[in-house]
Amino acid sequence: MLRLSNLKLPLEHTEQELRAEIVRRLAIKDTELLSYQVYKRSYDARQKRTIFFIYSLDVDTCLNEKLLKHFADDTQIKARPDDNYKFVTQAPENLTERPVVVGMGPCGLFAGLVLAQMGFKPIILERGKEVRKRTVDTFALWRDGKLNEESNVQFGEGGAGTFSDGKLYTQIKDPKHHGRKVLKEFVAAGAPEEILYLSKPHIGTFRLVSMVEKMRETIESLGGEIRFEERVDEVLIENNQTQGVKLASGGLLKSKHIVFAVGHSARDTFRMLFDKGIYVEPKPFSIGFRIEHPQTLIDECRFGDYAGNDLLGSADYKLVHHCKNGRSVYSFCMCPGGTVVAATSEKGKVVTNGMSQYSRNERNANSAIVVGIDPEKDFPNNPLAGLELQDQLETQAFVLGGEDYTAPGQLVGDFLKGRASTQLGIVEPSYKPGIKLVDLSTSLPEYAITALKEAIPAFDKKLRGFAMDDALLTAVETRTSSPVRVKRDNLTLESINTAGFYPAGEGAGYAGGILSAAVDGIKIAEAVALNMVADK
Repeated sequence: MLRLSNLKLPLEHTEQELRAEIVRRLAIKDTELLSYQVYKRSYDARQKRTIFFIYSLDVDTCLNEKLLKHFADDTQIKARPDDNYKFVTQAPENLTERPVVVGMGPCGLFAGLVLAQMGFKPIILERGKEVRKRTVDTFALWRDGKLNEESNVQFGEGGAGTFSDGKLYTQIKDPKHHGRKVLKEFVAAGAPEEILYLSKPHIGTFRLVSMVEKMRETIESLGGEIRFEERVDEVLIENNQTQGVKLASGGLLKSKHIVFAVGHSARDTFRMLFDKGIYVEPKPFSIGFRIEHPQTLIDECRFGDYAGNDLLGSADYKLVHHCKNGRSVYSFCMCPGGTVVAATSEKGKVVTNGMSQYSRNERNANSAIVVGIDPEKDFPNNPLAGLELQDQLETQAFVLGGEDYTAPGQLVGDFLKGRASTQLGIVEPSYKPGIKLVDLSTSLPEYAITALKEAIPAFDKKLRGFAMDDALLTAVETRTSSPVRVKRDNLTLESINTAGFYPAGEGAGYAGGILSAAVDGIKIAEAVALNMVADK
């Protein structure tokens, strides 16, 4: 088949017009076009008066070989690459050792799934609860201010991505098409097939819950074992070789191949790894606020007269500004038609995040606006200083909010003028349990406040209305990514100083988001499988 790229059509085109454009572009007869399938679809909204869909298509004709020769110099017409996933090995029949996967977020889930599909029968340990019980605990914080430190937005089956927008796109290099494997597994578990071709696919929280359950069933049907409410308190090491793990319940689990996919909020675990001598280094991350606007404002800014068009859905944005004080401020985890959610996993802390359902039809748009932290500049020679900064800021937010998991908030107009807010404007807060209006100038370091006050008006020049007085800031956003990296060897993917220990995913500093974390889980599973076969 052929891969035909960069085919542009008006937003309101018909299927017949798409077919006609393929025929025209390839200079063939309609009868010579046997079939076509959309591989990728995005939109170009740079000119709001004329918005286009842009297609990449897999096309089959009677003249494939002839067309490939004729268009040899055309970068937009190539042979379709083989993106089917191929397992790197299969488990030997007499293999007695079982790999252990710690954490069941996207990374651990896919590491466990692929190991199970290769016959290695992994044991997956998750400190939190299965996804439906976890959902009950999460809503208890949102509705009643009751926190379960082991079962919440961060901890439990599905990981932090379960309570998010469910974004499934990434900018990582993926020459082996691991991302395609992830999307196909999600579709098999119940995701809409459109995630295979939309340029910015998403699923939403409610759909993710049932999908995670189905993937768990698949792992178990292949001989894998999943143990919930099992926190790992210690990695057992002898002569720089992993021997197993000690559980909070008191048990020991022996294995010389341990995948650590604990997510970016397992701060107690990072401290344990550091104390055990496993190499940990500081990593850049970001801190800031959540900002909410009316979704209609964002739609109008991005789509003009096309705002509200069902084919486009709710508009998103991506913004960045380089400040005079040397800091960079950028939007992160933008959730169209979503809500701001309580995302703490520790008592006495307030942390915010964003979430959307599949429909993205809530009244507000929200995103993080965050300031970059550079360990070399901000806290050199202290691998755990980022954890300490997160802890400090989250505690301050808890106190500012009234010490009941209410979050501190401020109107953008008041923030820019340096005065406390006393009443809300047109933007109704979506954060639960609720917000308390305050002056946020003490909620972040001075350099971050200065940078944000410069960046918000700059963003307004790119997205008119961004700096509207009634837009709402909610504090704090601190868990954009892990503040540490558990460094691993580029070839074996094991820790650089501990054999058999595989740092994985977002918590270890090797992913950012659902798709990239899942891809890293597949890579880790492949490395574990090959090493186990070699050891045998």
